[in-house]
Amino acid sequence: MEKKTEAQGVSTPLTHREGQGEGLLNRFLKQTKFSSVEDYNKNLEFIIPENFNFAYDVMDVWAEEKPEGLAILWTNDQGEEIRTTFAELKEQTDQAASYLQSLGIGKNDPVMLILKRHYEWWVIMLALCKIGAIVIPATHMLTKHDYVYRNTRASVKAIICADDEYITGQIKLAMPESPTVKQYIALGEVEGFHNWRKEWQEAPKFQRPAFVNDNDDTMLMYFTSGTSGEPKMVAHDYLYAMGHLTTGVFWHNLHPGSLHLTVADTGWGKAVWGKFYGQWFAGATVFVFDHEKFNADTLLRQMEKYKVTSFCAPPTIYRFMIREDLSKYDLSSLEYCCTAGEALNPAVFDKFKEKTGIQMMEGFGQTETTMTLGTFPWMTPKPGSMGIPNAQYDIDLLRADGTRCEDGEKGEIVIRVGDRKPIGLFKEYYRDKEKTREAWHDGYYHTGDMAWRDEDGYYWFEGRIDDVIKSSGYRIGPFEVESALMTHPAVVECAITGVPDEIRGMVVKATVVLGKEWKDKAGDDLVKELQQHVKKETAPYKYPRIVEFVDELPKTISGKIRRVEIRQKDAK
Repeated sequence: MEKKTEAQGVSTPLTHREGQGEGLLNRFLKQTKFSSVEDYNKNLEFIIPENFNFAYDVMDVWAEEKPEGLAILWTNDQGEEIRTTFAELKEQTDQAASYLQSLGIGKNDPVMLILKRHYEWWVIMLALCKIGAIVIPATHMLTKHDYVYRNTRASVKAIICADDEYITGQIKLAMPESPTVKQYIALGEVEGFHNWRKEWQEAPKFQRPAFVNDNDDTMLMYFTSGTSGEPKMVAHDYLYAMGHLTTGVFWHNLHPGSLHLTVADTGWGKAVWGKFYGQWFAGATVFVFDHEKFNADTLLRQMEKYKVTSFCAPPTIYRFMIREDLSKYDLSSLEYCCTAGEALNPAVFDKFKEKTGIQMMEGFGQTETTMTLGTFPWMTPKPGSMGIPNAQYDIDLLRADGTRCEDGEKGEIVIRVGDRKPIGLFKEYYRDKEKTREAWHDGYYHTGDMAWRDEDGYYWFEGRIDDVIKSSGYRIGPFEVESALMTHPAVVECAITGVPDEIRGMVVKATVVLGKEWKDKAGDDLVKELQQHVKKETAPYKYPRIVEFVDELPKTISGKIRRVEIRQKDAK
């Protein structure tokens, strides 16, 4: 896969042509267009093949029906560029599958990928799907301990990684304690590793296996990023890919003329939400910006240069984007924006709309699911709301005693599971029946997330069950206080946690990242100003009695704030 500064092959113009792509969607949906919430809820129905395989049944079909369509537009912070058509991607994935087979990798073999945003991740993901192997994407920030834990828990057979000194160094340290791993492959020259770029094109012509998979075979596993405790292994079957059809086609509102960018590391589940399955169901072009360090200006320049039409990122990214002077960038190509990963503060929604004219469409889901709640194109978004249930799931809110919540009442988000598991819901926590039973029992999958529902059926996030603060008899959700703080111009980011208190049981603490122009004002006067601001924006009893200013908040690789880390630090 040689990087070039010119297009490889001929790309499809990035303009929407009415009806294009519906032929493929008709294979998997009984109805492909919806005009309202009622229409979507009533008529969303999947057509499920017996042995669905995303690589063959979607990607190879596009290679046949739209061979010159642009599948991937990849670039990096060094100015290198790769443009790959669907036909070229089929050739590359066939070749990669053959190479992996030559190394003894086949059906049901767990293979860990640590490839950052490098182009090869997309090729290898599809190649592993073609041979029925189990792919385990992982972050490049793992340590020796993390590798040993994952290799042992999942019986990893092969590791394919970037030729990065830190990554390969940690893997080498883990080798003596990872007896199940038989093959180590790096993208380039690394001692003790196969050299992907040197070897993969030498493999023989690919022969598709006689049998690749059943629908309920395990296709993909993620170790959860973990806001507390050791990561769990979330196992997904082959229909998980189909579950993301609604993510790309309906929530992202994509079509074959779309150039879509999702900001996500490939070691995080959000990568397959926004850079893989749903986008290619829609026949869109996946845009990838391979960079080492996030910078809002650099990202916006890439969106301007390549004329990105569709964008999705966690609220953290939008918070930094709206701090830029957006009038400096030509974002006229941008049609649609979404957000997920954590709750969206209404102040961020309002500021982004003010600067761009685009309304962000929020969505909600977990590593264990596809999108379960969302704001769809035929809906009016309510800033700060996650939207309504995705029709492929039966969503409800339950009280602690297991009874159903009324509108306006806070409860746990659950998915009702009947005789047939919903498409997109995980199979199990691999090799952990106890954790599976804790989350999935009595006909429900329990998300562990709290929300309330308004009279229009929109859901509003409150926080993880463990994050809810109980103070003087009140139950305070961290998100409502964070949203109030975020409306103050000094605040870039904040996290609300509870601190033990002898009188009140707990008191509210705010850990705050200030804008650069406010940093020299950090002190008692600004603390009082922020406290008074919260009292005006929400119920006064919710105001933070403790305010700490920090340079950055602790986060998982997926960008979620680790409130548990703040609580642990305060408990010492």
